[in-house]
Amino acid sequence: MHGTPHIVSDVMTHTVAAVGRGATFKEMVRLMQDWKVSALPVIEGESRVVGIVSEADLLPKEEFRDSDPDRYTQLRRLSDLAKAGAVTAGELMTSPALTVHPDATLAEAARVMARAKVKRLPVVDALGMLEGVVSRADLLKVFLRTDEELAEEIRREVVSYLFPQPGSKVRVEVRDGAVKLVGQIRDMSLVPVAARLVRAVEGVVDVDFDVSHRDEAAHAQEAPADGTRSGRA
Repeated sequence: MHGTPHIVSDVMTHTVAAVGRGATFKEMVRLMQDWKVSALPVIEGESRVVGIVSEADLLPKEEFRDSDPDRYTQLRRLSDLAKAGAVTAGELMTSPALTVHPDATLAEAARVMARAKVKRLPVVDALGMLEGVVSRADLLKVFLRTDEELAEEIRREVVSYLFPQPGSKVRVEVRDGAVKLVGQIRDMSLVPVAARLVRAVEGVVDVDFDVSHRDEAAHAQEAPADGTRSGRA
């Protein structure tokens, strides 16, 4: 498919708040508040990502502040107890950081986020250098495409490719991202293929079909000998 934002670099945020290993607890809290983010990449040298600090990494300091946890909690959450006493990004960060490359597809980035249950991912180049951050909200931007944009791409990339035969007549209807292909086609076995290709168009919410088989042999028999069509258009 062409003409759509289909890789991470198309939707990621390029200006990123990041910290070094020595950043203090309060500096990180303040930076998260100022930038309205829930996690900060930790970098060293020339912006090489070495870890990430999230709100979840900072929360144990408040969780265990007023009293000592019971023994069961101590055994179950030793890592959180250690973070409760940490004061710098280097001590608090999760390392290595879960990252994604700028040329990864949006679907690949979404799967990484879903598996790890994270809200955002640092975007790094082949050397691990920070290039940006991609969030769940960034991945959802494709659903802001207009119905007209979706219809045009589907006509160009799917209908003209799968149904170029003169006997196939397919109309594309789109409403709020839901796509319906309507008309007659010569090869019904192409319907599942069309469904797959339409779903691959970013911004599509759902796909439906209202198509029938066009029997060219029967149609030819019904046509007058002079080649004109009978009946209403």
